[in-house]
Amino acid sequence: MLAQGTMGGIVTGRMFQAARPFVRELGLLGPTICYQGAWVVDTASERRLLDRPIAPDLVREILEEFNVVDLHLQLYSDDRYYCERSNRFSELYASLAGIAPVVGPLAERFLNRSATKAVVVADPARAERVEEHARRHFGDRLYITRSYPEFVEMLDPGVDKGRALEFVAHSLGLSMDRVLAIGDSWNDLPLLERAGIGVAMGNAPAEVRERADAVVGDVADDGVCEALERFVLR
Repeated sequence: MLAQGTMGGIVTGRMFQAARPFVRELGLLGPTICYQGAWVVDTASERRLLDRPIAPDLVREILEEFNVVDLHLQLYSDDRYYCERSNRFSELYASLAGIAPVVGPLAERFLNRSATKAVVVADPARAERVEEHARRHFGDRLYITRSYPEFVEMLDPGVDKGRALEFVAHSLGLSMDRVLAIGDSWNDLPLLERAGIGVAMGNAPAEVRERADAVVGDVADDGVCEALERFVLR
């Protein structure tokens, strides 16, 4: 794919430092989109091309709503993430990200500060209720999405993967009809809907598969390779 002049990049909800090893291993040259589109990073220089954090007043409001004893809240800044205490939810996140949190009082650290994103980690049924509450309380003042069943992610309202992909395409002089995107979760819907061809993995939730232009195999069946063979290497 790279040999024939097609540029590729990772679009992820993860922190940049969590995405970096995969970008390097794959030899990708395109900008890296991370934090659900809040950051776009130049892969070679690691310079931020786009940075859209949550404003300090909304961070305070998130703390008021979700920084409570029986919920696990994480806030992100400068490519690190912070939480009040270590528990099974912080361990779950760390096991997926490969990065440990900075533990300590969130209200002190984020007093009058912005945050790249906020994530509540909870059991899936509780996470669904948290998402509903967040949507009722914040409305369109935050972008709210789910990446895993346990994660409720909150970001600046101008952020999503699709907008970031459009930013990258424009910076490279590409029209969106020349862009292929592949995704497998709810947070990928804006990505798939804005790309010229939006492809859902076979393991994606039903609502994601229904709104994609095409569906390929799941991870075990090399769905990404299938998509590249069908739409790029032809």
